[in-house]
Amino acid sequence: MSFEVAAQSYGLFMGRYSEPLATELTALMSLSPGWRALDVGCGPGALTARLVDRLGAGSVAAVDPSAPFVAAARERFPDLDVRQGAAEALPWPDDSFDVVAASLVVHFMRDPVAGLREMGRVARPGGTVAATVWDHAGDRGPISPFWRAVRSLDPAAPDESDLAGARAGQLAALFRRAGLEVIWDTALTVRVRYSSADQWWEPYTLGVGPAGAYAAGLTAERREALRRQCLVQLPPAPFDIDASAWCVIGRA
Repeated sequence: MSFEVAAQSYGLFMGRYSEPLATELTALMSLSPGWRALDVGCGPGALTARLVDRLGAGSVAAVDPSAPFVAAARERFPDLDVRQGAAEALPWPDDSFDVVAASLVVHFMRDPVAGLREMGRVARPGGTVAATVWDHAGDRGPISPFWRAVRSLDPAAPDESDLAGARAGQLAALFRRAGLEVIWDTALTVRVRYSSADQWWEPYTLGVGPAGAYAAGLTAERREALRRQCLVQLPPAPFDIDASAWCVIGRA
């Protein structure tokens, strides 16, 4: 699995989902003028952009472990404090932010509890800590059709259903283990339209995330068989894919 990929590749693969999900998450956080916010695992900046729109560039910071994503975020937001680093060791002092959010990140942290605990550390006492994780275990994630096709051809293949926070109640449980108070445990759903099956399939060939890594590891023959099996999972074009994510809003 890798996120050391071009920001454009990530955008084609997941950006079309992460952008509207960031809009939904931002609306739930009830941001107030004058607050400072940190986007943890910012990627190319889907959530960062929403925070900047609400609070202004001078009140937002961002961090990501991927060098290409940090470079893309810095280019997109030249006036922002964007740093390279991991959630488990955030490079800011205690009580630095009013809001600390991680959209589609917790399940990829090396230590999710430590990462969430760090998010709570850099939030002010009583500050907001928020996170989202796709409902992979409930077969409601954006790439569920892909993994259904994989399992039909390779039942023993690992998927993303066992990632941290991908099951009902898990994300809230991780918050509590990190010492955070859970205020809201809910699900957010976004809808993305595709004009063709090829538009849907192409991003899986770019090597992004676990799904991209799985596809890249196949022979050309097996990858083509998987592509054909994926088409069975899709409705006639144009079609919509609904994707749901678990969302927890907590308090430091």
